[in-house]
Amino acid sequence: MRDYYEVLQVHPRAESDVIRAAYRVLARKYHPDHGGDRARMIAINDAWDILGDPARRASYDAAWAAAERTAGASGQAPATEAAAGASRDGPSSPAARPSAPSGAAPGGGTGPAWSTQVNAESGIPSAGPPPGNPSGTVLDFGRYRGWSTGEIARHDLDYIEWLRRATIGRPLKAELEALLTRRRGAGVRGTGTTGRR
Repeated sequence: MRDYYEVLQVHPRAESDVIRAAYRVLARKYHPDHGGDRARMIAINDAWDILGDPARRASYDAAWAAAERTAGASGQAPATEAAAGASRDGPSSPAARPSAPSGAAPGGGTGPAWSTQVNAESGIPSAGPPPGNPSGTVLDFGRYRGWSTGEIARHDLDYIEWLRRATIGRPLKAELEALLTRRRGAGVRGTGTTGRR
Protein backbone atom coordinates (compact mmCIF):
# COMPACT_ATOMS: atom_id res chain seq x y z
CA MET A 1 0.00 0.00 0.00
CA ARG A 2 1.37 3.36 -0.99
CA ASP A 3 2.11 5.94 1.72
CA TYR A 4 0.08 8.92 0.55
CA TYR A 5 1.48 11.17 3.28
CA GLU A 6 4.95 10.50 1.91
CA VAL A 7 3.75 11.19 -1.64
CA LEU A 8 2.46 14.63 -0.59
CA GLN A 9 5.45 15.14 1.75
CA VAL A 10 3.28 15.96 4.79
CA HIS A 11 3.07 14.65 8.34
CA PRO A 12 0.19 12.24 9.14
CA ARG A 13 -1.24 14.76 11.62
CA ALA A 14 -1.13 17.63 9.09
CA GLU A 15 -4.25 19.76 8.90
CA SER A 16 -6.36 19.59 5.76
CA ASP A 17 -5.21 23.08 4.67
CA VAL A 18 -1.58 21.96 4.82
CA ILE A 19 -2.36 18.85 2.78
CA ARG A 20 -4.22 20.96 0.20
CA ALA A 21 -1.30 23.40 -0.05
CA ALA A 22 1.22 20.57 -0.44
CA TYR A 23 -0.91 19.01 -3.17
CA ARG A 24 -1.11 22.28 -5.09
CA VAL A 25 2.63 22.97 -4.87
CA LEU A 26 3.55 19.44 -5.96
CA ALA A 27 0.94 19.43 -8.73
CA ARG A 28 2.42 22.62 -10.17
CA LYS A 29 5.92 21.23 -9.90
CA TYR A 30 5.30 17.76 -11.38
CA HIS A 31 2.46 18.40 -13.85
CA PRO A 32 3.28 16.81 -17.22
CA ASP A 33 2.11 19.92 -19.09
CA HIS A 34 4.95 21.82 -17.42
CA GLY A 35 7.67 19.24 -18.02
CA GLY A 36 6.91 17.15 -14.93
CA ASP A 37 6.74 13.43 -14.45
CA ARG A 38 3.44 11.78 -15.45
CA ALA A 39 3.82 8.83 -13.05
CA ARG A 40 4.61 11.16 -10.16
CA MET A 41 1.58 13.32 -11.01
CA ILE A 42 -0.67 10.26 -10.99
CA ALA A 43 0.62 9.34 -7.52
CA ILE A 44 0.08 12.93 -6.32
CA ASN A 45 -3.50 12.93 -7.63
CA ASP A 46 -4.22 9.56 -6.04
CA ALA A 47 -2.83 10.80 -2.71
CA TRP A 48 -5.00 13.92 -2.88
CA ASP A 49 -8.04 11.80 -3.76
CA ILE A 50 -7.61 9.95 -0.45
CA LEU A 51 -6.18 12.59 1.87
CA GLY A 52 -8.29 15.46 0.55
CA ASP A 53 -11.53 13.79 1.61
CA PRO A 54 -12.04 13.56 5.41
CA ALA A 55 -13.92 10.23 5.27
CA ARG A 56 -11.41 8.57 2.95
CA ARG A 57 -8.53 9.92 4.99
CA ALA A 58 -10.03 8.48 8.19
CA SER A 59 -10.43 5.06 6.52
CA TYR A 60 -6.88 5.23 5.20
CA ASP A 61 -5.51 6.11 8.66
CA ALA A 62 -7.51 3.25 10.18
CA ALA A 63 -5.98 0.84 7.64
CA TRP A 64 -2.47 1.99 8.65
CA ALA A 65 -3.27 1.60 12.35
CA ALA A 66 -4.61 -1.91 11.74
CA ALA A 67 -1.48 -2.82 9.78
CA GLU A 68 0.74 -1.55 12.60
CA ARG A 69 -1.23 -3.59 15.15
CA THR A 70 -1.01 -6.68 12.94
CA ALA A 71 2.72 -6.24 12.44
CA GLY A 72 3.24 -5.67 16.17
CA ALA A 73 1.14 -8.67 17.18
CA SER A 74 2.97 -11.00 14.81
CA GLY A 75 6.32 -9.86 16.15
CA GLN A 76 7.42 -8.66 12.72
CA ALA A 77 9.32 -5.43 12.47
CA PRO A 78 7.46 -3.42 9.82
CA ALA A 79 10.55 -1.34 8.99
CA THR A 80 13.88 -0.36 10.48
CA GLU A 81 12.77 2.81 12.26
CA ALA A 82 9.44 1.30 13.32
CA ALA A 83 11.33 -1.65 14.77
CA ALA A 84 13.33 0.77 16.87
CA GLY A 85 10.10 1.88 18.53
CA ALA A 86 9.12 4.89 16.45
CA SER A 87 5.40 5.15 15.81
CA ARG A 88 3.53 6.51 12.82
CA ASP A 89 2.86 9.78 14.60
CA GLY A 90 6.33 9.92 16.09
CA PRO A 91 9.68 10.90 14.64
CA SER A 92 9.94 8.09 12.13
CA SER A 93 9.84 8.88 8.46
CA PRO A 94 6.64 8.02 6.60
CA ALA A 95 8.62 5.51 4.55
CA ALA A 96 9.09 3.42 7.68
CA ARG A 97 5.40 2.61 7.89
CA PRO A 98 4.26 -0.95 7.28
CA SER A 99 2.10 -1.90 4.39
CA ALA A 100 -1.53 -2.58 5.10
CA PRO A 101 -2.73 -6.11 4.59
CA SER A 102 -3.57 -6.82 0.97
CA GLY A 103 -7.24 -6.29 0.39
CA ALA A 104 -7.44 -3.32 2.77
CA ALA A 105 -9.01 -0.33 1.10
CA PRO A 106 -7.45 2.90 2.24
CA GLY A 107 -10.18 4.91 0.54
CA GLY A 108 -12.99 2.88 2.04
CA GLY A 109 -15.61 4.84 0.11
CA THR A 110 -19.02 3.51 -0.69
CA GLY A 111 -20.73 2.47 -3.88
CA PRO A 112 -19.45 0.74 -6.97
CA ALA A 113 -16.47 3.05 -7.52
CA TRP A 114 -14.60 1.63 -4.51
CA SER A 115 -13.84 -1.95 -3.71
CA THR A 116 -11.82 -3.58 -0.96
CA GLN A 117 -8.89 -4.25 -3.28
CA VAL A 118 -5.55 -2.54 -3.64
CA ASN A 119 -3.46 -2.90 -6.76
CA ALA A 120 -0.43 -4.94 -5.63
CA GLU A 121 1.90 -3.30 -8.14
CA SER A 122 1.04 0.36 -7.50
CA GLY A 123 -0.58 0.34 -4.05
CA ILE A 124 -3.48 2.34 -5.48
CA PRO A 125 -7.07 1.50 -4.47
CA SER A 126 -8.54 -0.60 -7.23
CA ALA A 127 -12.03 -1.22 -8.50
CA GLY A 128 -10.99 -4.82 -9.06
CA PRO A 129 -10.85 -6.78 -12.29
CA PRO A 130 -12.72 -5.40 -15.28
CA PRO A 131 -16.28 -6.71 -15.58
CA GLY A 132 -15.78 -7.81 -19.18
CA ASN A 133 -17.06 -6.69 -22.58
CA PRO A 134 -14.27 -4.12 -23.09
CA SER A 135 -14.72 -1.22 -25.48
CA GLY A 136 -12.48 1.78 -25.99
CA THR A 137 -9.11 2.71 -24.58
CA VAL A 138 -7.80 0.69 -21.64
CA LEU A 139 -6.53 2.89 -18.78
CA ASP A 140 -3.05 2.34 -17.36
CA PHE A 141 -3.53 4.48 -14.24
CA GLY A 142 -5.80 5.03 -11.24
CA ARG A 143 -8.39 2.83 -9.61
CA TYR A 144 -9.68 1.63 -12.99
CA ARG A 145 -6.26 0.49 -14.26
CA GLY A 146 -6.85 -2.27 -16.81
CA TRP A 147 -10.48 -1.26 -17.48
CA SER A 148 -11.65 0.06 -20.84
CA THR A 149 -13.45 3.40 -20.99
CA GLY A 150 -16.64 1.62 -22.05
CA GLU A 151 -16.51 -0.66 -18.99
CA ILE A 152 -15.96 2.33 -16.71
CA ALA A 153 -18.86 4.24 -18.31
CA ARG A 154 -21.20 1.32 -17.57
CA HIS A 155 -19.89 1.11 -13.98
CA ASP A 156 -19.11 4.70 -12.89
CA LEU A 157 -20.20 7.49 -15.21
CA ASP A 158 -19.07 10.14 -12.69
CA TYR A 159 -15.48 8.95 -13.12
CA ILE A 160 -15.78 9.37 -16.91
CA GLU A 161 -17.09 12.91 -16.37
CA TRP A 162 -14.19 13.67 -14.00
CA LEU A 163 -11.65 12.15 -16.40
CA ARG A 164 -12.99 14.27 -19.26
CA ARG A 165 -12.31 17.42 -17.20
CA ALA A 166 -8.97 16.25 -15.76
CA THR A 167 -5.68 17.00 -17.46
CA ILE A 168 -4.75 13.34 -17.57
CA GLY A 169 -7.87 12.68 -19.66
CA ARG A 170 -7.04 15.20 -22.39
CA PRO A 171 -5.78 12.59 -24.87
CA LEU A 172 -9.11 10.75 -24.47
CA LYS A 173 -11.38 13.80 -24.55
CA ALA A 174 -13.21 12.99 -27.81
CA GLU A 175 -13.72 9.36 -26.78
CA LEU A 176 -14.98 10.36 -23.31
CA GLU A 177 -17.37 12.97 -24.70
CA ALA A 178 -18.80 10.40 -27.12
CA LEU A 179 -19.31 7.96 -24.23
CA LEU A 180 -21.01 10.62 -22.12
CA THR A 181 -23.28 11.64 -24.99
CA ARG A 182 -24.28 8.01 -25.63
CA ARG A 183 -24.90 7.24 -21.94
CA ARG A 184 -26.87 10.45 -21.36
CA GLY A 185 -28.88 9.73 -24.50
CA ALA A 186 -29.78 6.39 -22.92
CA GLY A 187 -30.97 8.22 -19.80
CA VAL A 188 -28.08 7.11 -17.59
CA ARG A 189 -27.02 9.51 -14.86
CA GLY A 190 -23.80 9.52 -12.83
CA THR A 191 -23.49 7.24 -9.84
CA GLY A 192 -22.41 9.97 -7.46
CA THR A 193 -19.76 7.72 -5.93
CA THR A 194 -16.50 8.91 -7.43
CA GLY A 195 -15.89 11.96 -5.26
CA ARG A 196 -13.04 13.26 -7.46
CA ARG A 197 -12.16 16.93 -7.35
